[in-house]
Amino acid sequence: MERPDLSGASPEVIAYIEALEARLAEFEAAETSGERRETSFEPDEAPTTVNVITVSAGGFAKRTPRHLYSRQRRGGMGVFDLEAPANDAPAFLAVADASDSLLLLTNQGRVFRVAVADIPEREVRSKGESLLARFPMRPDERLAVVLPDRSAESAFLVLVTERGQVRRIARQYMGASLQPGVVLLDPREGGAPAAACWSSGADDLFLVTRAGLAIRFAERLAPMRGCLGIRVEPGDRVVSVVATKPEGGVFLLSEDGKGTIRLMSGFTANKSPGAGGKVAMKAGAVVGAAAVEEDSDVFIISRLGKIIRFRAGETPAKEGVVQGVHCMALRADECVALVSAPAPTG
Repeated sequence: MERPDLSGASPEVIAYIEALEARLAEFEAAETSGERRETSFEPDEAPTTVNVITVSAGGFAKRTPRHLYSRQRRGGMGVFDLEAPANDAPAFLAVADASDSLLLLTNQGRVFRVAVADIPEREVRSKGESLLARFPMRPDERLAVVLPDRSAESAFLVLVTERGQVRRIARQYMGASLQPGVVLLDPREGGAPAAACWSSGADDLFLVTRAGLAIRFAERLAPMRGCLGIRVEPGDRVVSVVATKPEGGVFLLSEDGKGTIRLMSGFTANKSPGAGGKVAMKAGAVVGAAAVEEDSDVFIISRLGKIIRFRAGETPAKEGVVQGVHCMALRADECVALVSAPAPTG
């Protein structure tokens, strides 16, 4: 079949077509050499009330039941997901039950709560609606962190700023009585919020920067009033914080679609917070990290709105520094966010 004229197509459509052509060429080469690659998707899980929530940088969001996302093999193409307004790329991912709530933290340190059930439920590829239109946003205020409310099952909410300041907030301050727009931290002290996670009070905190540097220390070493968690070099910034255990593993993802599971058994904990980071992953730009088990599901979304789901166990776990393996096929695209979720039961 002759390729049609694409001169009037958008760059996103052209990039996707070129990626499909490249993938097809790989399959044809494999057939010619007598090799066959596994390309089928795993069967969907049973219908569930657990949702995958995709949110754009500008706050447009939708939720889609998790069972509608078929698992692909690591390195697959993914499928198009959130359709946001032009120049408003996807930026956040969350997995939460329809009965849960999300916490929306802005770059000015304010927090808002929204019920997952109030987020429009849509099919996999569909448009979202504005979350921020419901709240009184200040000038130049934008989303910085999106995470499910786990205060009922956790001890602390851990916040980290772009410049590495860490603050722990006891769960009793984060419950249903949380006042909309309350300030959780002052961005004049360490920069805007960059990442957050829930902790048990006895975890290790693993902070990761965009340059692939990280630090690990016991969360009890971070005072409630806050402290410097990692010394961040100029031009770098914190992108993620993960509550983990000494025997745990953390999935790291780079902008170019490569990922690795870094085992904490191979990453020595510091005796105190505030030091410079050590290399956690050899990558040009790390976009995020998430605690995983071997049977966890990993969801990754790209700037062009493609999303992929695969098992974490398909990514080799390493104690040392590596560049990572391909987790998502990209062409004229880049990864922007990831989230992990426990494997479905039953």
